[in-house]
Amino acid sequence: MIKVINHGVYLKNGVPQDACECGVSKDEGRKRTIAYSILDAHNTSGDGKKLKIKFDKLVSHDITYVGIIQTARASGLKEFPIPYAMTNCHNSLCAVGGTINEDDHVFGLSAAKRYGGIYVPANQSVIHSYAREMMAGCGQMILGSDSHTRYGALGTMGVGEGGGELVKQLLSNTYDINAPEVVLVYLENAPKRGVGPHDVAIALVGATFKTGCVKNKVLEFTGPGVANLDVDFRNGIDVMTTETTCLSSIWETDDKVRDYLKAHGRESDYKELRPGECAYYDSMIRIDLSTIEPMIAIPFHPSNAYTIKEFLANAKDILAGVEAEARKSFGSKINIDLVSKVQSDGRVLADQGIIAGCSGGLFDNIVEAAEILDNRSTGNGYFGLSIYPTSVPVSLELTRIGAAEKLLRSGAVIKPSFCGPCFGAGDVPANNGFSLRHTTRNFPNREGSKPGDGQISTVALMDARSIAATASNSGYITPATEVDYDAKHYDYHFDGEVYHKRCYNGFKKADPNAELKFGPNITDWPTMHELSDNMLLQLAAVIKDPVTTTDELIPSGETSSYRSNPLKLSEFALSRRCPEYVGNSKATNELDKARRAGNAPQTVIDALNKVGDAKELINSTGVASVLFANKPGDGSAREQAASCQKVLGGSANICYEYATKRYRSNCINWGVIPFTIAPETPFEYETGDFVFVPGIRNAIENGIEEIPAKVIAKDGIHDIALYCKGLTADEKEILVDGCLMNYYKARLNA
Repeated sequence: MIKVINHGVYLKNGVPQDACECGVSKDEGRKRTIAYSILDAHNTSGDGKKLKIKFDKLVSHDITYVGIIQTARASGLKEFPIPYAMTNCHNSLCAVGGTINEDDHVFGLSAAKRYGGIYVPANQSVIHSYAREMMAGCGQMILGSDSHTRYGALGTMGVGEGGGELVKQLLSNTYDINAPEVVLVYLENAPKRGVGPHDVAIALVGATFKTGCVKNKVLEFTGPGVANLDVDFRNGIDVMTTETTCLSSIWETDDKVRDYLKAHGRESDYKELRPGECAYYDSMIRIDLSTIEPMIAIPFHPSNAYTIKEFLANAKDILAGVEAEARKSFGSKINIDLVSKVQSDGRVLADQGIIAGCSGGLFDNIVEAAEILDNRSTGNGYFGLSIYPTSVPVSLELTRIGAAEKLLRSGAVIKPSFCGPCFGAGDVPANNGFSLRHTTRNFPNREGSKPGDGQISTVALMDARSIAATASNSGYITPATEVDYDAKHYDYHFDGEVYHKRCYNGFKKADPNAELKFGPNITDWPTMHELSDNMLLQLAAVIKDPVTTTDELIPSGETSSYRSNPLKLSEFALSRRCPEYVGNSKATNELDKARRAGNAPQTVIDALNKVGDAKELINSTGVASVLFANKPGDGSAREQAASCQKVLGGSANICYEYATKRYRSNCINWGVIPFTIAPETPFEYETGDFVFVPGIRNAIENGIEEIPAKVIAKDGIHDIALYCKGLTADEKEILVDGCLMNYYKARLNA
């Protein structure tokens, strides 16, 4: 189905080839990619290898925008310099946390009025739908504080980052990266009936994630197969490129994109984007769309990809493997039994189907699901089907063409536009439930269960078409290719009237006299200290899992209500993976508070005396907690995965590598030093052990990338080499100042 070619290729006459006879060098060929042309147009550095990007627009949702605005406000924000849309699609369930969520929404609207922003009220649209409908334009770049910021199918390079990077843009600074490699994704032929965008996406993630072959690169989609996909189909693939760990994505554009933008009243935002002749790509992924089969991604990652037929043929063994993984991660606290989902006749029974969000809730997905379920029934057993259209305009059109009626008659439930099922704040299954979802992720707890409390359910990702086919078969997993239905096409008619009636567009209308409205849960950031000359780090958690996700670092779901309260939110850090982490970090932070007050604890004195003279070191050595994980940061862009560590007194991570650039950037922006160790270095130390890092401030200031340190373990002193590579000049200053907010405060005061 998919072939990964791990060497460079040229694209000549629209056909990939290993060598180019037209005399174009690799460097010149790279400039002919669509990705390079867009990056170059937004680069302010004058250096094609060290990019300083200024974006055209920004987007956030209500889990992130309060913290972003609070940080920018503390750093001197006066007015939003570019369009900034704040949607309310994550903290929309106001029953969770009392009035807290709606207080955030009120704050968001007041900030839009004060600083000149765009405000999209709750349940009007999910973040990425609004950006596609109202903001994306060919050749543009959008930065979002959500990892699935992807609008490449509309000719827009979207990048998902932590809030600190949006703060930089709000203060008219830049997004600094090395020029990324570009990967050609070459599409051929057309998908068969019953195969949807999630099938292609799951197959793509399965082929790329585990090898890291596209990590921090740009995926560029072209080839004759692009023309065979409608724009919604392209959007559905594109949004899932985040799960490959690529940096961004871009597609060639055509008349279908022009028609999409025209339908949304923005034809002027269209321009044709195509690679130049003899464009050079660092590697290639070849996808024959005609060979893609209905897919399923089993728990606990979108890359755990199987064809549904393969899964059904081996369901007992595959699900037994999921059970074993769950027990390894959560231990005896949970009792998971997925093998029981396999019936005596070999069929596999699911408990729930969900079609939602920026990947599943698209118009074409829901229309085809409605055709599959037309005159059929979801049954009156345990299986239930919920559908969340991605925006009110999509809901209006589904109503007008009769698709909503077909779904409701089948027994499906149609719900408001909301991202909750993607992160565990809606339709949480029963204990041991097996949910099929056309959403973006199936990490542990993304469905809302709490393994720490002995409750667990699981999610498998499937396309809306096969979920509908399964629903029509009373919950027995069924690929859509095995269902007889008429895949009707409906031209989409966008009606943006509701946006004009309900959304506030204040760009270039900033009112400095407008009052910011604070609820009691919206609090300022605590004091964060600048980097000391030396560091004494105490291990607060040691995680040996292959990958540690941001959902584990700071869980989603009910914690969302506290995103605007740094102290309360930090209480949830690693709560579902290492519940002892918070207490350990707090205890270490108390050691530093005592040291700063002149009452250095004996624990600290004893540790320093093992590596030098405590009397000489005590005033110049900060004490902080540190997290060790093999590969942290896969998943969400949410900055709280790093900021909660800082709030608790954490100042460093140690790992072999960072799963994503965005998590490493979040660490830096919150003054958490992103140390790595060499792959061959064993890390056999325990929670409570200390790591002494002498001269850390000097090393960061002067770009010393290898820093000799000492581990003060229970069995003695051990040398260890810590690395901090590739810091930009600004990143060095941010770390030395203690965090991005301190960095801006220092310059504002100056």
